Amino acid sequence: MTGFVADVLTLYPEMFPGSLGHSLAGRALAEGVWSLRTTQIRDFALDKHRHVDDTPAGGGPGMVMRADVLARAVDAVCPADDLRPRLVMTPRGRPLSQARVRDLAAGPGVVILCGRFEGVDERVISRRGLEEVSIGDYVLSGGEVAATVVLDAIVRLLPGVMGNDQSGLTESFETGLLEHAQYTKPPVFEGEDIPPVLLSGDHAKVDAWRKRNAEETTASRRPDLWLAHQAAKKT
Repeated sequence: MTGFVADVLTLYPEMFPGSLGHSLAGRALAEGVWSLRTTQIRDFALDKHRHVDDTPAGGGPGMVMRADVLARAVDAVCPADDLRPRLVMTPRGRPLSQARVRDLAAGPGVVILCGRFEGVDERVISRRGLEEVSIGDYVLSGGEVAATVVLDAIVRLLPGVMGNDQSGLTESFETGLLEHAQYTKPPVFEGEDIPPVLLSGDHAKVDAWRKRNAEETTASRRPDLWLAHQAAKKT
């Protein structure tokens, strides 16, 4: 396969491509800009009943995905000489950032393990060099939705996927700020006008307004980002 190659290890391969088969990602998939392969983890189970989980060591509720089964699946999809990053989707992972997405998009592809139940055995994470990734401070039923989010974020940054490659450079998080407010026709909607500066034709004034609006929006909605942005400007 050529282009960006994504492998997803999951108990529910039928969930893919899902939304990734539509819009920008779907068109790029059809055109071969990227490829998506799914692997059924149960195919690597060690017993006839295809068990992939067992009770947690030390007791407690739920089940944990077995290290031996997952290791076999990872090894089959991603041998030692495969340089693609290996991710495991988990709420205890490092939060996904736009910078990390851009790094992943610049590489040859990615391998994503979708956790289920109470999670995966810690030993497969350490022994197979899995990078724990979270898409937010909440818990989902499994890693499949999170994997879809990661892939959607990556694919739209692949060369040629967006109609205007420059459009991605002004979006939220690319400059450390949230994106400025956007407007289009009609010029008046329910009594509210488009800010006159945006219709002035003066590009310098438009840029200044957008920068100021982005700063005000970030400061009011995401003070954490605003503080980080201010700190970065001082360095």
